Amino acid sequence: MDKQMLQPVKGFRDFLPKEAKKRTFLKNKFREVFELYGFEPLETPALEYQEVLLNKYGEEADKLVFKFEDEGGRRVALRYDQTVPTARILAMYQQNLPMPWRRYQIQSAYRAEKPQKGRFREFTQCDADIFGTTSPLSDAEILAAGNTLLTSLGFKEFKILINDRDILFQIMESAEIPENMQLPVIQTIDKLDNKTRGEVEEELAQKGISIDSVHLLFDSLDKARPTDRLEKTMGFARKLGIPDFVFSFTPRLARGLDYYNSTIYEFVIEGYAAGSVCGGGRYDNLINQLSGVNIPSTGYSWGFDRVIEAMEQFKLFPQEDRRQGVLVTVFSPEQIESSTAVVKNLRENKIEAEIFPDENTKLEKQLRYADKKGIKWLIVIGPEEVEKNTVILKDLETGKQADVKLEELVRKFKDTNE
Repeated sequence: MDKQMLQPVKGFRDFLPKEAKKRTFLKNKFREVFELYGFEPLETPALEYQEVLLNKYGEEADKLVFKFEDEGGRRVALRYDQTVPTARILAMYQQNLPMPWRRYQIQSAYRAEKPQKGRFREFTQCDADIFGTTSPLSDAEILAAGNTLLTSLGFKEFKILINDRDILFQIMESAEIPENMQLPVIQTIDKLDNKTRGEVEEELAQKGISIDSVHLLFDSLDKARPTDRLEKTMGFARKLGIPDFVFSFTPRLARGLDYYNSTIYEFVIEGYAAGSVCGGGRYDNLINQLSGVNIPSTGYSWGFDRVIEAMEQFKLFPQEDRRQGVLVTVFSPEQIESSTAVVKNLRENKIEAEIFPDENTKLEKQLRYADKKGIKWLIVIGPEEVEKNTVILKDLETGKQADVKLEELVRKFKDTNE
């Protein structure tokens, strides 16, 4: 086979154990924090009918949905995010769910865009949402969980950029921007993080917005003040533990997706240049749009890969070079019973351990395997050890080794871990 064909498709990735362990660590941290706040897990299929996904995100975003026909001629698409599929779940199963309902979801999403730093065609999203209430307290709970997450991961300096889309709509009305152009204008304003003000003004002009309206729009953005709803949301969030300095009222914040209708926010880690690591807001009309059932909602999506990058940049993952784990070697085919008994005993006592899975491999090769894998403890049980009811326990980090009685082995590991 051509070597090129062995490469992942552009925009998709393989994760070898070193990277996969980091991803597992972060997923577990998301689960831990979300469940601390009472959120329940949800999983939905990667494929949805096109009718479910399209015309929810906006014209520009719809272009990035992977669309195709399956073998049965059904028009299907890969999920663009997890919000719209969850809206479908609520439309179908609302009678089975407690309201208000808190859910979190950690799964892949797919976008047919040009791959670049921090952007991939397949990526992991970590969502948390509260459904069934319009109270600003629910928005504050979402924000508080995000604050707890970043703090628990070790980030010291980050901001929550926050705005209310009502401010944007009011400003556009005062700037005499036609109603049918307001969402496209919001999508353009949303590009201010990546483009200069002049570039955004030029794009607005290309969409037919007059120069006077563009200038009035930006002048009004500069003078905007938080709405009562934003003040209440931030007030509740402060009571839930978010310091006041974390908030940054940002009137230009737009969040390009069409379904947001009120409070919107992004989490930005200071010193991380690739962009926000999380974005979300209130979308009270999306489920009604899907099913005719009125279920107000608020929530966010975390850019999993961006959080990974930021943690690597600030060296926040657990020490990568530290050896860990136990390898029970097999001295010879004749000694396999002793080796299996030891590894079984360790596992029964909740000590992570593996046995070398080939009884015909020389001990020297087993040692090279342990070294390459980064294992800390090596256990050798030869004929002499069997006779003395002991094992040789070697610390591959320090090179030290000692004879340990079998009945003391479990305690030895537990004492080491304390």
